[in-house]
Amino acid sequence: MTTFKEIRGTAIQSVSTDPTNPEAGQIWYNNTIGVLKGNQLVAAAWASGGNMGTARYGIAGVGSQTAGLGFGGYSAGAGGYLTATEEYNGSAWTAGGNLTTARYALAGCGTQTAGLGFGGQSTSTKRAATEEYDGSAWTAGGNLGTARYILAGAGIQTAGLAFGGLTSTAITAETEEYDGSAWTAGGSMGTARGDLAGAGLQTAGLAFGGNITAVTAATEEYDGSAWTTGGNLNTARRLLAGIGTQTAALGFGGVTPPGNTNKNETEEYNGSNWTASTAMTTARRFLGGAGTQTIGLGFGGVAVPGNSNATEEFTGAFLSTKKITTS
Repeated sequence: MTTFKEIRGTAIQSVSTDPTNPEAGQIWYNNTIGVLKGNQLVAAAWASGGNMGTARYGIAGVGSQTAGLGFGGYSAGAGGYLTATEEYNGSAWTAGGNLTTARYALAGCGTQTAGLGFGGQSTSTKRAATEEYDGSAWTAGGNLGTARYILAGAGIQTAGLAFGGLTSTAITAETEEYDGSAWTAGGSMGTARGDLAGAGLQTAGLAFGGNITAVTAATEEYDGSAWTTGGNLNTARRLLAGIGTQTAALGFGGVTPPGNTNKNETEEYNGSNWTASTAMTTARRFLGGAGTQTIGLGFGGVAVPGNSNATEEFTGAFLSTKKITTS
């Protein structure tokens, strides 16, 4: 019979207390309580959260899994272009203060109590308006230099980043930086695109996916002044959501040709490469996101058969110590 030592190269240790930082696959016997234990990797997972009050798409999202913020968007059943804001507490959404300017396909950054919303479109008008959220109400901030929609954002309320999108005439590569009151020009993206996702900070931003003349998998990284090429997504797509940081990002959902097929794929970025993670329960596009690579939130969007109010909570892979039994 093959022994554990022959497989792992070491015998099972007998210890009086559990190891402080056990490795994945490590097994030990706790002789104080007489229990055999092991440390195993628990796979990443999406789980259902509380539904939004208003089903919509083209919504912006900021904040965290337990303190999320969703605002704007479009819903034919709720009056078209929306000002509605909702706040998530980790289990349920409640109404927050309305945006001043109704719009969809806008971008956002920041937190639930210090959020920033900018750009977007209502009717045929591209918007430059910026609004700041204090946890209960929106107030006007400085306008973007270039009005646009289907853009992406990153950063915080006092140090925001806006990039890409569609102006009244063309897809743009323009980047703008916000200082809490005004936007100024930053370094242009290497490739102009709209329908993209963003993550990170003003000085460490990330742009990925979107649409150029075709759907793209391209990723770019921003250092506070210039964009450089990063690793490509495994699945090229547009109208996806992005959360996290430049070195620990999560991209999920979106749509691909042919036939504009909604996607549920989730990918994790480590600062150089994207790897596949657990897929969302509901495939959808044009959705909102909040949180981090390990504790994320996805909500709203276009699913089948129509606008979605569904929320999903993401938990990244983690190590867990378990009691080993024969059952």
